Amino acid sequence: MNIVVNTRLLLKNKLEGIGWFSYETLKRITTQHPEHQFIFFFDRPFSEEFIFSSNIKPVVIAPPTRHPFLWYLWLEQSVPKNLMKHGARLFFSPDGFLSLSSPVPSVPVIHDINFVHRPQDLPYFTRKFYNTFFPIYAQKAHRIITVSEYSKNDICKSYNIEPSKIDVVYNGSNSLYNPIDEETKKRTKNTYSKGSDYFIFIGSLHPRKNIARLLEAFEMFKKSTSSSLKLLIVGEAMFKTKDIQKIYSEMSFKDDVIFTGRLSPEDLRTVLGSALALTFVPYFEGFGIPILEAMYANVPVIASNVTSMPEVAGNAAIYADPFSVDSIKDAMLKMANDITLRADLIEKAKEQRQKFSWDKTADKVWNSIETALNS
Repeated sequence: MNIVVNTRLLLKNKLEGIGWFSYETLKRITTQHPEHQFIFFFDRPFSEEFIFSSNIKPVVIAPPTRHPFLWYLWLEQSVPKNLMKHGARLFFSPDGFLSLSSPVPSVPVIHDINFVHRPQDLPYFTRKFYNTFFPIYAQKAHRIITVSEYSKNDICKSYNIEPSKIDVVYNGSNSLYNPIDEETKKRTKNTYSKGSDYFIFIGSLHPRKNIARLLEAFEMFKKSTSSSLKLLIVGEAMFKTKDIQKIYSEMSFKDDVIFTGRLSPEDLRTVLGSALALTFVPYFEGFGIPILEAMYANVPVIASNVTSMPEVAGNAAIYADPFSVDSIKDAMLKMANDITLRADLIEKAKEQRQKFSWDKTADKVWNSIETALNS
């Protein structure tokens, strides 16, 4: 049967969290189920690297979805026409977007609903779109997939959804992320941090990632110690970054903060694997893939003590209150000064990380799709 997939976030060299979820799950599902035809809906020219198997038919439908108004046109005009044209039996949407104009059964992945709790972090029309349509998408869906028990409970409570309708499917970690040798670590530090050890943050420069407070905490950390540690911030700026720019400009230790921008997966593998610790203290996460990647790379983790992050990191992290600069600073001091603690966290992570893999993710996604197909 024909299963149509929203693949608009499969963008060459621009995969973010949802894009990676799409890539890793679809690569497995399409090759493991040759009995089905998968029709990938792209909104712009696509890369052949995303055509994982011979049972995939790529279709480009306009307009490119660069703005909430274009999202609406794509979903409510282009998508329903093409679902009918291609005889879709089911519409699978890894980014959670659905077409309200189509009767085709649908399974969205609603990774989290941060926009319900922190609408101020998003541009006006973006938050209006999410908060208008996602409650309706959740009601329309035949089944919903989400990435943590935290997000499941949040969706159920916020949108009045029966828990039995939602399947929790954890993220996995790219197989690139694994421990690296000391010579590679030395070479990486010479390249990125002038030979010094460093904390690392990975993620988009988005308000809910809490980078402004992370910078403040790092400044306090540097003032309270003679450590040569630096802070690497890996990721692209998105919007509303004035707080980051202001705090950075006022820092006494700004020379110890390195903004690398986006890195290729291969470069990120060595940069993450060479870090002293991951400092990942967002206000809100539906999962927090960098935590898992750090655990697979044998890099100890500082994480926020809110939303899904304790669920992902378990006992294999130091936790900080993301709303407290002192709490983040204290976690940095503890991590920097205690080699035994770092070793203990790495050992605990080896057990915790076994709960998560993209193979498990893909199997559970397919189970949800099958349930919807058979309902």
